[in-house]
Amino acid sequence: MNQSQPKNPLHGITLKSILEYLVAEYGWERLGNRINIRCFQYEPSINSSLKFLRKTDWARAKVERLYLDSISFDERKGKNASAGEPNGMRSVWDRARRGE
Repeated sequence: MNQSQPKNPLHGITLKSILEYLVAEYGWERLGNRINIRCFQYEPSINSSLKFLRKTDWARAKVERLYLDSISFDERKGKNASAGEPNGMRSVWDRARRGE
């Protein structure tokens, strides 16, 4: 039952990849300021945040929206991930899809 989702920009991107991208982009403090979620503000970790986000639809929706807005901004500004990446990946989409 694996359906294709060509118009879903999050298809194939794991929640863990999204969260790791946002933490790398903003850091825990700024992320907690942007999205008022306790697991981002008090003793944050990837694992505790994933556990909460998988159970809480409204919080996950906010994280996904910030991710999409961040990716869109990067693409509009011509930000190239390969310039600062030692592995030479070409875009933030590539990094997220590969789980890095």
